Amino acid sequence: MITQIHTFTASELAVLNTTWRGKKICSYFQAYGGNYTFCRFFRLTEADQTGWMLLFNSTLLICAEQPVALEETKTFVQMHLPFRIECPASFLPVLSTLPNYQKLRRTMFVLTPQPVSDAFQLDAVNKQPDLTKVYGILHEGFPNLLSYPLWLTDTSHRCRHEISQVLTYRDSTTLTILFDIENHVLVGQVATCAAARGSGYARDFLHWLANELEQQGKYAVLYALDIRVSFYREIGFQEKETEWVLERADIEKEDVRKGALQ
Repeated sequence: MITQIHTFTASELAVLNTTWRGKKICSYFQAYGGNYTFCRFFRLTEADQTGWMLLFNSTLLICAEQPVALEETKTFVQMHLPFRIECPASFLPVLSTLPNYQKLRRTMFVLTPQPVSDAFQLDAVNKQPDLTKVYGILHEGFPNLLSYPLWLTDTSHRCRHEISQVLTYRDSTTLTILFDIENHVLVGQVATCAAARGSGYARDFLHWLANELEQQGKYAVLYALDIRVSFYREIGFQEKETEWVLERADIEKEDVRKGALQ
């Protein structure tokens, strides 16, 4: 059974906080609560198993320790046709049979502290950048980035509520701390504008961030699709695990139905 919910019990939040996907669901609940139509939360139940889902714009996140309500979840996906699905591996055999969805592998990397180069300039780190300029950097590197109004509304909202933080370096490279929950930090939306690629800015910026977070006693990770894995290996970040996400293959680059970039 799939039931829309507007809040979580303390025990549910405790379970969600044991996984990165669950923490992401918690971060959106902290940011928006359970009363927005574009950010909806669901409970999956079957026998003695329970799971949870978040449908945010066109991204579906599923968190469950065991397979639960698989056929109903498949029907849910067919009804809503999210652009991206992030789910446990146990859901993939069923959900990957849906037409127009492709599997994409991504790797989790731990932000392992590394020395920055002599060229790094701390005063070039901007902790409150112009989000319009940030979007411009991201748009050059991510074809599946949300449309500007949706991205700006979500990003500015999460930053105002201190769930996320956007940073830039030399006005050329950007990254986002998507959430920091119990000293577990998820980093995403890492990009460098085309004119500055090959400059080493992203390398230094990420090394600086890894050092800063370690000094604060935080454990930070990021996800990279296969096309970006070699970069994170090269700069010394530690590979932790791999997983598959599903994305629709029938959505054009500029289609407003694209999912959120994470």
